[in-house]
Amino acid sequence: MSRRPATLRRRVALAYTLLGLVLSLLFAGATVFIAEDYEHIIVDEILRGQAEDYGLRLAADPFTPLPQTHRLSGYLRHPDGSGNVPAEFAELPPGIHESDGDASEGIHIGVFDTDQGRMFFVIDLRDIERMERDLAWFLAAVIVLGTAIAGWLGWIFAGRTLVPVRKLAQAVDALPTRPQASDLAEAVSDDELGKLASAIDRYQNRLVQADASERSLYADASHELRTPIAVVRASAEVLLDDPTASDYARQRLHRLDRGMRELGDLLDVLLDLARRRELVMEELDAAGLLEETVSSLAPADGGVRQPIEIDATGTLRASQRESLLLLRGVIRRVLPPEMPGTLALRYADSVFRIVFSADGEPGRQSAGSPVATERSDRGLGLTLIARLAAQLGWEIDDRRANDRPREVSIRVPA
Repeated sequence: MSRRPATLRRRVALAYTLLGLVLSLLFAGATVFIAEDYEHIIVDEILRGQAEDYGLRLAADPFTPLPQTHRLSGYLRHPDGSGNVPAEFAELPPGIHESDGDASEGIHIGVFDTDQGRMFFVIDLRDIERMERDLAWFLAAVIVLGTAIAGWLGWIFAGRTLVPVRKLAQAVDALPTRPQASDLAEAVSDDELGKLASAIDRYQNRLVQADASERSLYADASHELRTPIAVVRASAEVLLDDPTASDYARQRLHRLDRGMRELGDLLDVLLDLARRRELVMEELDAAGLLEETVSSLAPADGGVRQPIEIDATGTLRASQRESLLLLRGVIRRVLPPEMPGTLALRYADSVFRIVFSADGEPGRQSAGSPVATERSDRGLGLTLIARLAAQLGWEIDDRRANDRPREVSIRVPA
């Protein structure tokens, strides 16, 4: 399983943390270097100054005593080799030296050759060395705290810096599913974020152009597909008007006409879904909508229309054209061909209820007529109608079962 990359905010905070660590280390290193260098400069100046001063004094008075204090001690080895010089310093060459070992750390020795002999000046800076160790602990704390504070500030600054990115993401999320031109670049700065917003705007514009091309294609296809449907329906109507047609032929023609009407409605639904036509919402009377729906339905096979009961009160806000297509499609699925019964249409509390109650056994058919088969999945085949319902915001509940009437409930937004 691949590891997900860290978030942008975490990466910015990590960069701030590393920057704080590097700056803290540089500060600590510079402080230690300056302190050590300053100590060497001070020691060199003090010891050389003492050597020059006592060299002049000894030239004037050979018996001038050298300093012997807790901080500074002086020794003189005469040219003949005499003199009380400690053994650990006697062999040191001229120059500034620092003693080794933990016990003598901080002791600096200056060895200088003069006309009166070789002078040794020893200065004790062990208390300063202890202060330097305290300084080292302080610098270690500075490194830790500086790194932690840099990371914390990086997290806060990254959060504030990414506010425009989050706003851009929210603006992109708010874009509708259908193609629509956007101007996201106008609301952001002219930098990398602005380039990203401009890229999204250009992509949206390409989607709009592609959608316009598809709409034009679907409009042309709609006209081309309606022509053969109209021809078939006109031919069926002409044949139905023929008085010499047999009853069996009329049943076939009624079924053909019903199928072509249904095909025309499904074509309208398919093209509306494909073209994503803007819905025109209006206040509709529920009873009037149901009456208009059943009036546009073709009679059942054989030309006999089932009894229809309409019980509807109230209004609903919806697009009339799409509502008629949806209700006609559902009712056609609920009505079984060649089965006598009653169709009940009700509307109350923002719910349509479409129920078909059969008068007799569903398997009883007229002689010579084709057998009406049931779908093996016991569904109503409402794929396109369900898509249209989702576009309207309606919910279809198919309660069809073998032991009760066909019933479909359609809930509309209140």
